Amino acid sequence: MPYLAQLAAVAGVMLLACISPGPDLIAVTSHALSRRRAGLCAAAGIATSHALWATLAVFGLGLILAKLAWLYEGIRIAGALYLLYLGVKTLAGLRQPSEPQPAAAAYTGSGWHSYRRGVLVGLTNPKAAAFFGSLFVTLLPVHAPMWVHGATVATVAAVSIGWFSTVAVLLSTASVQRGYAKIRKPIDAVMGTVLLGLGAKLAIDR
Repeated sequence: MPYLAQLAAVAGVMLLACISPGPDLIAVTSHALSRRRAGLCAAAGIATSHALWATLAVFGLGLILAKLAWLYEGIRIAGALYLLYLGVKTLAGLRQPSEPQPAAAAYTGSGWHSYRRGVLVGLTNPKAAAFFGSLFVTLLPVHAPMWVHGATVATVAAVSIGWFSTVAVLLSTASVQRGYAKIRKPIDAVMGTVLLGLGAKLAIDR
């Protein structure tokens, strides 16, 4: 099948990007430790943001956005502030009682709330524009037909939802939930600190 090798390469690179620790993984983890539905909704939100970035890349807008310094800076600052906000909210939740409850106060709410959090975390990552733009330019032939670009977007979305949904399901199992209930505060402290660190790093990155 034509372009199968290129689509497989896209899937492989995308999977490595998803596995790599970052705001996306932290967001899904925090939701999943709350409850499975929240984790799956957050995973769907992350996958939606990846599909949107990939769609922009199809039209060459990903690289254009990455080269617009003022827009890149705006997304970077918004993303940094959002991660810092989530970190502060998570650490503030440490004052709550230790009995089982949603992990990371920033991630409580309805399924729609969790989905929206996932979308926002994904869309406020300014490096996503450059990543997806360069991914398409590097791995896809210049004159590839439009169906190949569509298949690439679908591949990106499928890998993203597949990986993050798996993470959500694994972290929301009964055994993990019981373990989390016993050491909620240390785990939330680590997650809140990581979010603050990611926000600070994004704020100072140029």
